[in-house]
Amino acid sequence: MEQNGFEIQGNIVDVVGKTIFPGTVVIRDGKIAAIRKEQVNASGYILPGLVDAHIHVESSMLIPSEFARLAVIHGTVGSVSDPHEIANVLGVPGVKFMIENGKKVPFKFYFGAPSCVPATPFETSGATLGVDEVKELLNMPEIKYLSEMMNFPGVLFNDPEVMEKLRLAQKAGKPVDGHAPGVTGNDAETYVRAGISTDHECFSLEEAYEKIKFGMHILIREGSAAKNFMTLYPLIDEFPDQVMLCSDDKHPNDLAEGHINKEVKRALNLGLNTMNVLRSCTYNPVKHYKLDIGLLQTGDQADIICVDNLVDFNVIATYVNGNLVAAGGKTLIPGVAEMPFNKFDIGQISVSDIRVIPEANQIKVITALDGQLITGLLFADPYIVDNNVVSDLSRDILKIVVKNRYYEAPAGVGFIKNFGLKRGAIASCVAHDSHNIVAVGVDDHSITEAINLIIAEKGGISLVDGSTKQVLPLPFAGIMSGLDCLDVAQQYEEMNRRVKDMGTALSAPYMTLSFMALLVIPEIKLSDKGLFDGTTFKFTSVFRK
Repeated sequence: MEQNGFEIQGNIVDVVGKTIFPGTVVIRDGKIAAIRKEQVNASGYILPGLVDAHIHVESSMLIPSEFARLAVIHGTVGSVSDPHEIANVLGVPGVKFMIENGKKVPFKFYFGAPSCVPATPFETSGATLGVDEVKELLNMPEIKYLSEMMNFPGVLFNDPEVMEKLRLAQKAGKPVDGHAPGVTGNDAETYVRAGISTDHECFSLEEAYEKIKFGMHILIREGSAAKNFMTLYPLIDEFPDQVMLCSDDKHPNDLAEGHINKEVKRALNLGLNTMNVLRSCTYNPVKHYKLDIGLLQTGDQADIICVDNLVDFNVIATYVNGNLVAAGGKTLIPGVAEMPFNKFDIGQISVSDIRVIPEANQIKVITALDGQLITGLLFADPYIVDNNVVSDLSRDILKIVVKNRYYEAPAGVGFIKNFGLKRGAIASCVAHDSHNIVAVGVDDHSITEAINLIIAEKGGISLVDGSTKQVLPLPFAGIMSGLDCLDVAQQYEEMNRRVKDMGTALSAPYMTLSFMALLVIPEIKLSDKGLFDGTTFKFTSVFRK
């Protein structure tokens, strides 16, 4: 509820002037009317609200209004949100749903125009965003930027459609986000010179240094699956004007525990410069993306947070446009009821649909890496039962399946190491970027059951552990729930815990699984159309022939 006039006292953190001083912030009609520098009887700190510089809200499995209800608890007041997950399912109408739902809560969502839908032509998506659709979105005032340009080969080789999308963004005066894992040297320079201003996919300091040298802003990512903070945090002090913090993908249980505030605390506790840390998630994203988020200056919107100190960094209160939206660890934003809409049109599958007839003496195996989106490749002897290559628990080589959700078609089947399951199977319709169904398990029957649970709900995540069967329905585009954010977080946490009881040591098994179909990140992934080599950008056989 908006208060027409009130005051907050404490130590005021001025990220623009790079100073901290005691005083009083006067708020009237949602804006900062005055800031008085004076001695006060308050020990806490008053700061601009935090901004996530790159996130896919859909990966929280929450619609935007519910995402906001959780995020404000942790001091987040706005997010630079790439809606390409829902765009891959529902196209432009999906993006517009995110915008309109986000407008119904006091939180500052800044959506981009997805640049690569589908991410590649080697998978089945529910929609395609060509030049005309991207132009339509970029012309909308709610669209602040062109979302991550994952088709970096298209940039490097001057693909006409890719270059036209970049031209449209530049004509509209809107920045372009990047996505170029492992791209360095002359290729990185070419990519940046095309007008692409950020990258959140750096896996090493050396890669980040090269991109910074060419003028790129580096987004340090710490999400549920990809965790690059501890590798890249020195950049915050080395290049304070070219660094921002982001989460990219955050599952609901992790979002319930914390958001950008967790990385702020880590950075401060590592001894980094206080102003550099705070500017990376306030001043820098606001200026780069031209966001109308207040920076605690007279005349600004009152988008502010109060924390106990700059060590523990516990968020006491969050204000958006002068509205108190969270206090004492509780959200004050009411829920918003929405009608689900979706695109999901397949029937149940059978065990015979995921058989792999042996064709050679060795198979190619995806190696998953905890905390990373990249994968490795190894070769192994197949484990064959009844002329079917099946999971081999003794070597932790499990069958993985990607099933087209949009129309009836054969499933893509491969093999993966490091999931560590000893029983059952798990499946998810949150499968970047086209959101088909991805499943992994110890036997074909369990895998089939896990997939069929999701088909019955037309979207969700599932697990099968003997007689135990559980599914979290996601009726919004098959990837989001409209239920209360804390209920979704609790259900997801319970399922995550059960999967770990089934044997996996992965910190976020569902999140890791969701990226095993993301073809644009090497080395090898699985599409609904088959095994894909991310280094040659071509399909490859499951067998080493």
